[in-house]
Amino acid sequence: MIFCDTSALAKYYVPENESAALRLRLDSENAVIASELARVELMSVFHRRMRERKWTPEQFQAATSQFNRNEAAKFWTWVPVSSFILGAASQLYLSLPGNVFLRASDCLHLVTALHHGFEEVCTFDRHQQEAVQVLGLTVIKL
Repeated sequence: MIFCDTSALAKYYVPENESAALRLRLDSENAVIASELARVELMSVFHRRMRERKWTPEQFQAATSQFNRNEAAKFWTWVPVSSFILGAASQLYLSLPGNVFLRASDCLHLVTALHHGFEEVCTFDRHQQEAVQVLGLTVIKL
């Protein structure tokens, strides 16, 4: 079982340097867990690639179709963004060192991982990788 943020899920669909290794790892897991927030963020990534002309409309459709097939096959296990998670994320900023850059959505991913007992997080976002360490988590290396 592995917890992933949106940056990891995006690499599953967007061919980049680490994509092949990530696909191998995720395909070998018995469950891939992510916050429900990642569903919306992932569609945003796909749309941005089309908007910025990195993908054609056909590539956008192919990626969303593949995501929908994975979704139908229950490849992803989504955990809810509950009011508890929202409250815990809000409170986290009260104890976060001033030099840590952590966006609200990244905070929700990390608090979700913590709440569900994960000690490791698969993320490729450099700011989130730094925050992971501050929270006592470990970044999964591929």
